[in-house]
Amino acid sequence: MLRPRPSPTPSAAAPASSLSGLQRMLGRDWRLATAFLAPAGLLIAALILFPIVSSIVTSTTERHGADTVFVGLDNYTALVDDPVFHTGVLNSFVFTAYAEIFKVTLGLIAALMLHHMRKGRAVIAGIILLPWVVPTVVTAFTWRSLFDPIFGSVNVVLTDSGIGPMLAAIGLVDSWPAEWLSDPALAMPAVILVNVWKGIPFFTVTFLAGLKAIDSTLYEAAMVDGATPWQRFRHVTLPGLRHVMIVTVLLSSIWTFNNFDLIWLMTQGGPGDATAPYVMVAYSKAIQQLQEGAGAAVTLVMLPIIGILVVILVRMMRRSDGPGTADLGRSRLTPAQRKAMPWVVVAVSTLLLIWASPHIVWKAALVLGVFVLLAAVIGRVVSTLAARGNSVAARLVNGVGSGVALVGLLGFVLAPLYWMTVTAFKSDAQIVMRTDDLWPTPWSTEQFTNLFSGRAFGTWYVNTVLVAVASTLIALVCAALAGYALARLKFRGSESFTVTILLTYVMPGALLFIPLYQMMSGVRLNDSLWSLVITYPTFTLPFATWLLVGYFKSIPADLEESALVDGCTRFGAFVRIVLPLAKPGLLAVALFTLTNAWNEFLFAFVFITRDDYKTLPVGMQSMIFGDVVPQGQLAAASLLISIPVVLMYAFGQRFLTEGLTAGAVKG
Repeated sequence: MLRPRPSPTPSAAAPASSLSGLQRMLGRDWRLATAFLAPAGLLIAALILFPIVSSIVTSTTERHGADTVFVGLDNYTALVDDPVFHTGVLNSFVFTAYAEIFKVTLGLIAALMLHHMRKGRAVIAGIILLPWVVPTVVTAFTWRSLFDPIFGSVNVVLTDSGIGPMLAAIGLVDSWPAEWLSDPALAMPAVILVNVWKGIPFFTVTFLAGLKAIDSTLYEAAMVDGATPWQRFRHVTLPGLRHVMIVTVLLSSIWTFNNFDLIWLMTQGGPGDATAPYVMVAYSKAIQQLQEGAGAAVTLVMLPIIGILVVILVRMMRRSDGPGTADLGRSRLTPAQRKAMPWVVVAVSTLLLIWASPHIVWKAALVLGVFVLLAAVIGRVVSTLAARGNSVAARLVNGVGSGVALVGLLGFVLAPLYWMTVTAFKSDAQIVMRTDDLWPTPWSTEQFTNLFSGRAFGTWYVNTVLVAVASTLIALVCAALAGYALARLKFRGSESFTVTILLTYVMPGALLFIPLYQMMSGVRLNDSLWSLVITYPTFTLPFATWLLVGYFKSIPADLEESALVDGCTRFGAFVRIVLPLAKPGLLAVALFTLTNAWNEFLFAFVFITRDDYKTLPVGMQSMIFGDVVPQGQLAAASLLISIPVVLMYAFGQRFLTEGLTAGAVKG
């Protein structure tokens, strides 16, 4: 027997005549929406919007002894003649530009290889994802150990293979063996390489998702028309990936431009100021020199650049939200202008890089050219053999070329992680004497024993767990309430609140750490785990809310309407109907927020100085005393801090994929 379709509920389809004056003015569900949005709104206002306003006020002041005086725009005008600030901005631009170029190129090549794999794609994709999953502190200390001229393996491997002397012969390095992190000419390329290693997985996964979304009939039509593989790539693949590529590059550029932790942990901005980004200049002025006004001015003067990237990103991410938005931001351009725009951007960026880093640009072009040339040659050979009807040889060349490239990619991804693992099981004697570099003989637990005896490592671990769990629960509850309100309830201002959520999501922590440090000092929460629990939602809550908005929209509203007809309240329907169905989205949000809180460094580094309250990333950094670097204990700590994150992603990968697909894509 068919169940009759429920009639529209008063809550779902109330006629305009039955609405009160406030409901007609503020929206039908404004009271309930206010209750649902209040927790997230208060956190965003108190921890993001108010600190930005406070930072603007602080930037107009200067500290004179114990007094703070108003100086107007003096802090900004002083930056005009500040060589340290100029160097910091230039370093941020160089670091970001080269990192994005290599991440786009290598990520696209990796995605194309995985896309054409018939077996083992999920396994390989999971392995490639590891650099993105492991904490930044692990990445920094592992590569720092590898680059060490005495105890590291990079120079040894390159010397034994003959590659190192060849690099010196063609001028890619000035001398051999190389001083990777202490040579001003090599330090910046070294940290760029590490950022590329950590960022390739993000680009590979997003590009792979974009390739899957391209209609296969377009390729079939191009093949029927006689298009070569290069023509299919140029006229089908690249246009199909354009939207994904722009969003990914913009998002990654914002993150990279405001990077602090990776560079600080590897070089602390040295040697000299060779790798110091503008964020580090702001930290030095505000925290180390106690000139918070000057530090705030450094972060705010860069806000227009970040703002332009954020506005473009928001428009691109909201292109599919409504009719007519597909052409948003480009309706004033002619087709010829739109076609020429990417080339103009490339030309301007190239000229800026030549001016900003003449000692790097030709080296980067040479390395990048080798990758592109090899890919192009293999593609050309395969295309020629296929055109001549020699399909067996074409498949053989394609298989061998793809196999070699895949082995190289996996070697690049796994080598640092392997080095970290084997170093953790070496004795101090093996590390110092450089015996059994690649395979400890015998395997030893000495580093783990030393790590827990005489150090506060166990306390740091407990602190990290407490902060990560508490901040995740706060973000999850607030995001679920706000996401549901924005997805389901009708009230005035819902779209503005959604845009605000997206804007605050991409706002970098570099703009917030100075005013938040002032706030925590003002309420005497510095050197307290509460300072981290309260502030960590600043970088997790906006994304969690935005993702859940899209996920809640994917749940049929008829289910809630049926519950309302049966006498359930709106909140009851939310708890009993929506939340159980949204479990994949909620688990994806929990995984994201938990790992971000687990890995966070900047806020914990600024807010916490007492050893008893440090989290793992900051505690591991404090294990280094001057030039004394406990390589084995750092490797053991890195392994212990990485295992929980890797296990969480391995367990929650299915939920993460489902949650991101239904949430981020539809949102």
